[in-house]
Amino acid sequence: MRTALCVFICLGISTAFSYDDPTVATFSIVAVDPETGEVGVAVQSKIVGVGSIVPFAKAGVGAIATQAYANVGYGPLGIMALEAGMNAEAVINLLTRDDPLRELRQVGVIAADGKSASFTGDECMDWAGGIAGENFAVQGNILTSKEVVEAMAKAFQETEDVLAVRLLAALHAGEEAGGDSRGKQSAALLVAREGWGYGGLNDQFRDIRVDEHQRPIVELERVYWKHRALFERPD
Repeated sequence: MRTALCVFICLGISTAFSYDDPTVATFSIVAVDPETGEVGVAVQSKIVGVGSIVPFAKAGVGAIATQAYANVGYGPLGIMALEAGMNAEAVINLLTRDDPLRELRQVGVIAADGKSASFTGDECMDWAGGIAGENFAVQGNILTSKEVVEAMAKAFQETEDVLAVRLLAALHAGEEAGGDSRGKQSAALLVAREGWGYGGLNDQFRDIRVDEHQRPIVELERVYWKHRALFERPD
């Protein structure tokens, strides 16, 4: 099974770069909650519909955030690689090693065991970079400064609550520290937990998007609390 998966991943990588992608200047966080097993991604960007581009997550496996000159192929292929047993660093190496546009890419990866990695290509627009820590990785490009990702990491580590709330706290902190130097437009939250999706029939526990708004993070949080009140857990 693992051999078959690796063959499929390698074939996918070889064909993943035949198209041009829009620049997704953004800041994001991928994270896990080791107590509940939840994995998730939160993201904000000055682009419409960022939730359809950046976040990928699978319960019991991990999460991916693909951005900058985004390659959406990184998402499903990265999840497959994690599921096949590769660690976060190895996944990033696999995704980027044969990518002719790798220096324009940015990606954050976290495995269900909490091990994480973040990659920023040398040609990503300033400020660009990331921080990988235990149970999280934050990354961003075209930011006002490094303080954005530092504030995100600090907020995530210091907030005590469920994973979704901690992810939202990281977004708020990033925005307050300067955020995307171009402004703000859309945001998204994706949390996967096995059997905790709608009706208990899938793992998409929280999948919330604000595609166009003057204050997307504030609106995302408002919608989250509406969603949480209605879908506290599977019924």
